[in-house]
Amino acid sequence: MTATPLTWLYVPGDRPEVVSKALASGADVVVVDLEDAVAPDRKEYARTATAERLTDPQPVPVHVRINALDGPLATRDLRALEGLPGISGLRLPKVTTPQEVVRVAGRTAVAPATGSGLPLHALLETALGIEHAFAIATAHPALHGIALGEADLRADLGVRGDAGLDWCRSRVVVAARAAGLAPPPQSVHPDTRDLDTLAASCAHGRALGFLGRAAIHPRQLPVIERAYLPTPEEIEDAEQIVKAAATDEGAQALPDGRFIDAAVVATARRTLSLADRDRP
Repeated sequence: MTATPLTWLYVPGDRPEVVSKALASGADVVVVDLEDAVAPDRKEYARTATAERLTDPQPVPVHVRINALDGPLATRDLRALEGLPGISGLRLPKVTTPQEVVRVAGRTAVAPATGSGLPLHALLETALGIEHAFAIATAHPALHGIALGEADLRADLGVRGDAGLDWCRSRVVVAARAAGLAPPPQSVHPDTRDLDTLAASCAHGRALGFLGRAAIHPRQLPVIERAYLPTPEEIEDAEQIVKAAATDEGAQALPDGRFIDAAVVATARRTLSLADRDRP
């Protein structure tokens, strides 16, 4: 897998032709959805088609979002996906308690794609899930990440304006960091044609501490990547900071008067690491 995934492209599991296109789209991770994107009468077909696709290794990491954990479909999904060479992770919808993560972790086998226990990613989509964010993030070693599902969360909270979700967003960013997990990716932007608003929303998410974003259309991918990769100015600044730190490890002032210390240097190194993700 790419060291730092920035784009996670969701595709419906009952449309194999769309899955094929997604795998060639340039997304860092393709998420085959068996849940919300699939109509009830297409669930069985989506599960079968996804399992058939993942019997072979895939050109990019593929995660599968299974059905609701409190229903019978999730159990069938897990049985169909167990041990398949092409799967790299599971995304668990509407997680509200750490016990749900533990139960799924106990039912998943070693994945050939990763050589270890199948990585799990919990989606927090309710008020209760947000309240339990840190407990969920530390529920089991198999859990590799948490993220928001903002459409369901917005409905659960009755939030109308976008700013009403910012506290929840920060809560999830803090919980992931406190648990030692990677920064969470942003939830999807539902308007696939309004790329300007998508870019502005990504800039806001980056400022809140998110890293990367889920998408529902390939045209969103380059916008997300541009928003989350460091700018040339940010790279130049980070290089200056790291160079200065190499000559003096203590706190110091740069020629332009800015004060730098270990925390500033660590941030600069993260910037350069992210900038290197696509360099040969």
